[in-house]
Amino acid sequence: MDRAAASSWRSERSGPVVFTNGVFDLLHPGHLAVLTAAQAEGQSLIVGVNSDESVRRLKGPSRPVRSEGDRAVVVAALECVDAVVIFDEDTPLELVRALQPDVIVKGGDYRSETVVGSEIVAARGGRVVIVPLLAGHSTTATIARTQENPDG
Repeated sequence: MDRAAASSWRSERSGPVVFTNGVFDLLHPGHLAVLTAAQAEGQSLIVGVNSDESVRRLKGPSRPVRSEGDRAVVVAALECVDAVVIFDEDTPLELVRALQPDVIVKGGDYRSETVVGSEIVAARGGRVVIVPLLAGHSTTATIARTQENPDG
């Protein structure tokens, strides 16, 4: 979805809407842990996926590995995800403003007070949930390992 369609989708939801976001370049168990935990926090889960341009700005010219369309399709195919929206900004702040979620869920490398949009959600009586990281799962580390040993 684009932002306008996502806002319309959001306005049609009853029950708590949960939001999370990320690059989701090479989907791994850590991503799945955050997404399934996010789904459990509400009625509907919408996921913001960074655009290719925002990933390059954040992670460098060699990323993303997969295109924004491919990454969005993979995330959207997960049973725990109800909707996906691609965003071009470096942070999802404008998307959070547009969607007005009831809950924001992020992985354990964040603290509630550092989650982008937390003040918007809190002002509406919502909450931020931090899901503990699964050790040993990082797209950046996986890419580094494959570059060090390309044959396996």
